[in-house]
Amino acid sequence: MKYEKNSYVEGFSFCSLIIAGAFLYWGFNGVKDSLWNLIQIGIGLSILLSQVRAYTNKPKLRNIVLTEFTRNPNISNKEISRNTGISRKDIKAIIIDLKGSGQLRGTFSQTTGKKQLVEIPKQPEEEAKEIKKKMSVDQRFCKECGTEIDKNEESQFCPYCGSKIER
Repeated sequence: MKYEKNSYVEGFSFCSLIIAGAFLYWGFNGVKDSLWNLIQIGIGLSILLSQVRAYTNKPKLRNIVLTEFTRNPNISNKEISRNTGISRKDIKAIIIDLKGSGQLRGTFSQTTGKKQLVEIPKQPEEEAKEIKKKMSVDQRFCKECGTEIDKNEESQFCPYCGSKIER
């Protein structure tokens, strides 16, 4: 994979897609009149292909950064940049995206800016298996919000969301 500086943040643009569409439209509409419109078609296709490449590189860059965190959870952005060649600006954007999608958890020190408590969550299937192991037969949960209902009480409504409890 070829990495260009700041390609994660600045690589994909809807405006570029609109411009590519305009070139393709003008090119295909004028091909009957002049062969010079083939140049417009070529420009439109090259812009379109560059945008497709930028869009498909994003998941690859995310996986590279996630792999670096897997190897060393307390690695700094500077070290990731040095190891992978990805710019710090892109690394920050990738971390925000990974945290937003739930693939990376952690906090940063407010005084130093260094990572603290970084963890990569387990896959949903693994988490579901662990939850099933922990649950006993006597436990009850609200089907709407997932709050545990006290098994000793004869509750008819969830104390958290107020939904009717089915038995």
